[in-house]
Amino acid sequence: MEEMTRLFNLDAQLFQDTILLAIAVFFLFMALSYLLFNPVRTMLKNRQEGIANDIKAAEDDKKDAAALKAEYEAKLKDIDKEAEQILSEARKKAQMNASRIEGEAKEEAARIIQTANEEAELSKKRAMDEVKQEMITVASMMAAKVVAANIDATVQDALVEETLKEMGDSTWQS
Repeated sequence: MEEMTRLFNLDAQLFQDTILLAIAVFFLFMALSYLLFNPVRTMLKNRQEGIANDIKAAEDDKKDAAALKAEYEAKLKDIDKEAEQILSEARKKAQMNASRIEGEAKEEAARIIQTANEEAELSKKRAMDEVKQEMITVASMMAAKVVAANIDATVQDALVEETLKEMGDSTWQS
């Protein structure tokens, strides 16, 4: 019987110790699995989820950046159009202001010319009145000479010529 108890040259005590050792390793594995492996697995799972979330956030940020870039480029185009529109409006306003100022200047010039013409007319009327007054004075002087001298027509013509010479040619020409 001794031969039967020995399987592969193992005795019963060694076989029993091996089974107990295997059971102890199994329970130790289970205990360590519960105490160490599960927290490590949880930590790795959390890290994996964090990395996945970071990758997803990076992709979202990349999409957002692309959208912002497109929006920025669209705004740049709009800004160019808006700048052109502002410049166009400024040119129109400048032209309108120039036209308005030119119109006001023309009106002012017309008013000044009209005032000058009115003053010239007044000066002309005054000059004509002065000439009439002088003619009246000359006529009364002639009448006084004619009456005083009681002279004939030839003397009277000579007196008119003399009076005209006294007044001067420039009075009658203006």
